[in-house]
Amino acid sequence: MTPIYLDYHATTPADPRVVEAMLPWFTARFGNPHSTHAFGREAAAAVESARASVAALLGADPREIVFTSGATEANNLAIKGAFTFLAEETEEKRNGIVTLVTEHKCVLESCARLKKAGARVSVLPVRADGLVDLDLLAQAITSETALVSVMAVNNEIGVVQPLAAIGALCRERGVLFHTDAAQAAGRIALDVEAMAIDLLSISAHKMYGPKGVGALYVRRRPRVRLLPLIDGGGQERGLRSGTLPVPLCVGLGEAAGIAMREREAETARLLALRRRLFERLAEALPGIRLNGSEAARVAGNLNLAVPGLPAEALMAACPSLAFSTGSACTAAEVEPSYVLRALGIGDDLARSSIRLGLGRFTTEDEAERAAAEIIRAVLQIAR
Repeated sequence: MTPIYLDYHATTPADPRVVEAMLPWFTARFGNPHSTHAFGREAAAAVESARASVAALLGADPREIVFTSGATEANNLAIKGAFTFLAEETEEKRNGIVTLVTEHKCVLESCARLKKAGARVSVLPVRADGLVDLDLLAQAITSETALVSVMAVNNEIGVVQPLAAIGALCRERGVLFHTDAAQAAGRIALDVEAMAIDLLSISAHKMYGPKGVGALYVRRRPRVRLLPLIDGGGQERGLRSGTLPVPLCVGLGEAAGIAMREREAETARLLALRRRLFERLAEALPGIRLNGSEAARVAGNLNLAVPGLPAEALMAACPSLAFSTGSACTAAEVEPSYVLRALGIGDDLARSSIRLGLGRFTTEDEAERAAAEIIRAVLQIAR
């Protein structure tokens, strides 16, 4: 039997409606969107329609959307591009970056790369619930700070950061605010204007679109300037050269449109499903604990610790389930999750933690069967 998929934070299956929208652009409508003939104009129109859909999901202007290969590239472009411009091309020459210890590796590594080049990087701790300490963030922002980067929804523990409060603080201090919204887009309401966000990264495969495409929102007013990472033909207003993959862009646009229409109903369904799953597990396994804030949490996430039971052993005992012990992007790591450590969770408990991700195609029956399988495995191993 196909395992029950409970790893929606690692990736999501492409929605059949997304695949249907993409297919013609692989075959009959194969034009290069940067060509000026009929085939190219048709492809370019499809790209611009997709751009408008992505912009609408974020409350942005279509001209503020830059297509990328995914959130990792978008994060690199946002952080390195904005910092380098402010440090090299302006009179102020600000050289400070503030971020959180629980950020995705591509954000932390981008900051580390800039630090080697002379940037002053402040990596702030988080509270025990995984949320930012706004007072500590305010203290960390100085006259030298160029950029603050805080993930919207954590990819491991699912906590939702107070984006509007962070954005207001950054805008008040004249500092750029970037957020990695790969886990947030389509799952929570995002409004770049209301939240005072200057740069925002998304990835299609986290929201039922295709792998290999994402986008970076770049504010136009007040204008955010970036130095590009890729040199070439000057596509995407010179910020990201290279021929755009029309089918993938169309897929991202379709995924964004579906998310806009269905997000509220889907959030309510997933929240009820998550609560029922947690109740079933907590009733049968009294020692189980939730990692991270319960209230400020995306609907489909459960990050749980089963004290005394290594997560790898639990996974092996549940062959009919597909879940993870942490971020898929750091799957090669053998050490306990750095995100859980940042919450003050000890190594033993971190090694006993699993991430269950529910999504659009998770059914009530699957959630019930998953709960029964986990309970059976834990009790069997504990004998």
